[in-house]
Amino acid sequence: MGSARNSFLLLLVCAARAFAQIDPDHRELIQVGYNGALEGHQPLSAYVFYYVNHPGFLDHTNLTLRMAVAPTYIDSELGISGALGENTGVGLGLAGGGFADSYAEIREGTYLPSESFFGHGGEVRASIYHLFNPGHLIPLNGVLRGTARYSTYADSDTDEDFQLPHNRVTSSVRTGLRWGGREPVLFPRLAMELSIWYEGQFRTDDDSYGYGDRRVEPYSHLFWAQGTLVYTLPDSGHSFDLSLSAGTSINADRFSAYRLGALLPLISEYPLSLPGYYYQEISADQFVLLSGNYLLPLEHTRRWFLNLNAATAIVDYLPGMEQPGNSLSGVGAGLLYAGNSWKVMVGYAYGVDAMRSHGRGANSIGVLLQFDWGKAKRQGFDPTTPNLWRGFQRVFGLFGA
Repeated sequence: MGSARNSFLLLLVCAARAFAQIDPDHRELIQVGYNGALEGHQPLSAYVFYYVNHPGFLDHTNLTLRMAVAPTYIDSELGISGALGENTGVGLGLAGGGFADSYAEIREGTYLPSESFFGHGGEVRASIYHLFNPGHLIPLNGVLRGTARYSTYADSDTDEDFQLPHNRVTSSVRTGLRWGGREPVLFPRLAMELSIWYEGQFRTDDDSYGYGDRRVEPYSHLFWAQGTLVYTLPDSGHSFDLSLSAGTSINADRFSAYRLGALLPLISEYPLSLPGYYYQEISADQFVLLSGNYLLPLEHTRRWFLNLNAATAIVDYLPGMEQPGNSLSGVGAGLLYAGNSWKVMVGYAYGVDAMRSHGRGANSIGVLLQFDWGKAKRQGFDPTTPNLWRGFQRVFGLFGA
């Protein structure tokens, strides 16, 4: 893995932006994800964060606080329902911290610490959320978001001859339509989404960097769409998750390209997962990605599941990041335990077309964990369960409580 300083702390928090509308449900979740390669040298691929969504914040029925907190980063938004009319809300966001803007250079399956660097930053944003079809079973929401982000860069194990990008401000505008949606949870039982998005990024600094061989583009335009269906059969408990996403871009660079790889489902709002690959191993200016996941119960209580997943992509590589072959696939399997408050999966993945020093093919292992802290508190401290309640009283009594 290299030195601790060399391993980027990819403890990013994007789940706070997982909805194109104000989330009406109360949530308190702890999320952990890790992906480790069994060959080659990769940057650290992991996330750890606490996610809370609090409708009725400060006893105001139209305020919702959404926050995700990681060891090095925080992302928050205050949603104001009905701020611009009965079906139109406003979100005011603030985020910042360390390592969120770090960049890992990976070319032809080789991680290059000498051309990678740390990045830190913060942002403010304002969003407008509009519900177009109130009263319908499947909501159709529109979003318009403006963001201003300041990024600063620092050496990690970067080569002394490698020129870092200049610190800069990136302004962006994002708009889209989302029909349906997907909760920010691990392995939801039911979800449906059709969405289409545009994002424009505009930078105050458009200089060259590196060895003079790469450039920060003054503007980039991204267009993407996704369709998702998650369904659990009520009688058997079998569950499937199918997703098709596609994106294209104008004037993309290393900071705005689509980056595919690894199986970290909550690392971003739209993770471009390829089992068996390094996280963000593939840089593309266009892509089509088809992925599927199947959960098979192993016993009648439906606590233990066999998880099977696969993904395949066709990509047009970002110039300078090409490699032989435009088709990439990966497969994986894992063992999932789903309790009342816990979901834990340990899995294995094989990157069929991943490039490594020995040729094609790469192996990795991963761990995914979700702890529903809100549900655990309700169950653990419910006085209607006297035996458990007395147990807590006795434990705390040992400490003089």
